[in-house]
Amino acid sequence: MSIYEHYRKDEHAFVDQVVDWKSLVELEYRSKITDFLDPRQQKMLLSLIGNSDEVNVSFWGGHESAERKRALLYPDYLTPKKDDFQVCAFELHYPSKFVTIEHPQILGSLMSIGMKRDKFGDILSKEGRFQIIMSQEVADYILVNFQSVGKAKIELEPIPDDQVIEQVKMLEESFVTVSSMRLDTVISEAFRISRSKVKPQIVSESVKVNWKVVVDPSYQLEEGDVLSMKGQGRCELMEKNGETKKGKQRLVLGFPK
Repeated sequence: MSIYEHYRKDEHAFVDQVVDWKSLVELEYRSKITDFLDPRQQKMLLSLIGNSDEVNVSFWGGHESAERKRALLYPDYLTPKKDDFQVCAFELHYPSKFVTIEHPQILGSLMSIGMKRDKFGDILSKEGRFQIIMSQEVADYILVNFQSVGKAKIELEPIPDDQVIEQVKMLEESFVTVSSMRLDTVISEAFRISRSKVKPQIVSESVKVNWKVVVDPSYQLEEGDVLSMKGQGRCELMEKNGETKKGKQRLVLGFPK
């Protein structure tokens, strides 16, 4: 049985990477830290490592309910500590009395200074406050080059773990019926948009599946996939709930509250 059998073709490169990480820990008997991984990648990593006696895995993303986390693969003689993950947090200060900024603007500004998405973790927000979790190895670069978000001048202040904004993930369930598991079909039902309008959005790179842009309207979705669409938000394909008498698929979707 091929190791790729349980994964989509676009995930094969990550599968190869995990296999290389595991081999490194086994052969050199030392730890390996990864960049920030999204939840899908974290799940894949755990599955690929399996119940190995030689390689253990732990995750940390700067706070207990982190979505994006760094993984530490390590031999059995090590007991990992938070410092081993080389993660730091910053509070973003800006003139909030005069300007309003949003999560997508912060993300876009970080990308515009040459940052790769896997080098920083969650962007947290609460009542106009924003915090950024990032890898220690890029912190100095970001402090020097990340000076503005849109037209707003910003400053970053290092903060300890106990000052990180607490995030509580709550999903509101919604039940839909779809004729197929095609991306355009499910997106159409999830966000109540006609398929004729959804297809151009997918092709123009406005839709992501598991945090990655997908441009194929016929892309086949699976249970556990996380979908997002610019201007519409995000939902999680929580469960396939059987078929109707006419052969349509019942789905349970979860939307952030």
